[in-house]
Amino acid sequence: MPKKAKPAGTGKEEGPAPCKQLKVDAAGGPSTLNFDSPSGLFESLISPIKAETFFKEFWEQKPLLIQRDDPALATYYQSLFKLSDLKSLCSRGMYYGRDLNVCRCVNGKKKVLNKDGKAHFLQLRKDFDQKRATIQFHQPQRFKDELWRIQEKLECYFGSLVGSNVYITPAGSQGLPPHFDDVEVFVLQLEGEKHWRLYHPTVPLAREYSVEAEDRIGRPAHEFTLKPGDLLYFPRGTIHQADTPPGLAHSTHLTISTYQNSSWGDFLLDTISGLVFDAAKEDVALRAGIPRQLLLQVETTTEAVRRLSGFLRTLADRLEGTNKLLSSDMKKDFVMNRLPPYHVGDGAALSTPGGQLPRLDSVVRLQFKDHIVLTVMPEQGGSDETQEKMVYIYHSLKNRRDTHMMGNEETEAHGLRFPLSHVDALKQIWNSSAISVKDLKLPTDKEKENLALSLWTECLIQVV
Repeated sequence: MPKKAKPAGTGKEEGPAPCKQLKVDAAGGPSTLNFDSPSGLFESLISPIKAETFFKEFWEQKPLLIQRDDPALATYYQSLFKLSDLKSLCSRGMYYGRDLNVCRCVNGKKKVLNKDGKAHFLQLRKDFDQKRATIQFHQPQRFKDELWRIQEKLECYFGSLVGSNVYITPAGSQGLPPHFDDVEVFVLQLEGEKHWRLYHPTVPLAREYSVEAEDRIGRPAHEFTLKPGDLLYFPRGTIHQADTPPGLAHSTHLTISTYQNSSWGDFLLDTISGLVFDAAKEDVALRAGIPRQLLLQVETTTEAVRRLSGFLRTLADRLEGTNKLLSSDMKKDFVMNRLPPYHVGDGAALSTPGGQLPRLDSVVRLQFKDHIVLTVMPEQGGSDETQEKMVYIYHSLKNRRDTHMMGNEETEAHGLRFPLSHVDALKQIWNSSAISVKDLKLPTDKEKENLALSLWTECLIQVV
């Protein structure tokens, strides 16, 4: 449990316990983030906590508060997004609802103050100053390069989509009522101070967002104030609310969120259809028809439950001990919707192959490995009678940054497909730091060269 300490801002002798607090001296703390690798980035984000400690003691379990006294880090956090950035962003064409919301918590409920159409900075500033409204800016990584850089690395680290929102709240005001989310949340305090109250979850590791009435959630389990450079983490399902203390400057904080729909339950739902598809090809019992009028029954019959239980045990037995590549729409969805690799300039290296053309005697290696997934799926577009499994390679090199995490925006899948006979050769490339084309596990030299050339043309391998 969190260490005992005097809770911030309660003014009472007894109160909620603060989260585990770690004071970082300016001389010993991180000045900026480490972008050398995804793991290096995450370690520097939660410094001085080690990643091993974080995942063992906090991840999906309890909140973590890291309070720092590092002027350099505070300055870096402030550079990520400021109230003044809204002026230039509005000039690029920001719209209410899509790009931002204007809201305020009134009597425990969220009151939305959006106008219609395009947002203008002067109107935003007027609502901010006069109505004490919070400005919620959606997915700022679409426009702020440093946030793109951070979130792209975090998507590589977690293997899950990473979104963000900015909340700018005037003094003495609160934007949102108590609620819980369906994502893991990291809060970075950028400007001013924010007073937080966290409550025990009513739905641990919640799968959906929900507002909670204040009279149902009891007293806060944790209460504290974040200052620039501080970081807060809490698991999905954690009930929380936050306000800017009166008499102070406005507060700006950034929420970085991940692991939405990434549970074992989601993964089971994703893989079960592929398991059934494969098993039904070999097991005539799975191809047998269900009893007449089963779908008309009010309750599932005992016999139907028995048969389903037996089939599930059969599927579990098939799965045990296998190392076959499983079908996964989750993989495809992730790579289709994630950020492209961070780059400066026009990103030609992501769309135009460079270096030597691979030949049979070439040694090649995978590049952009963190941005590629390999999966097997039924051939898309074929008839049900002729559907065969194919190997699909999806990548995010050509993804659009400007639509990242925008929900209703159309996304396109980029990648290649190969016959299932190519899966072992592709695994060789994936699992090797470098490999000779002639050593690929394919029957003919022509197939080996064609595979290497296809991957090179898509900018997925390079000749070393």
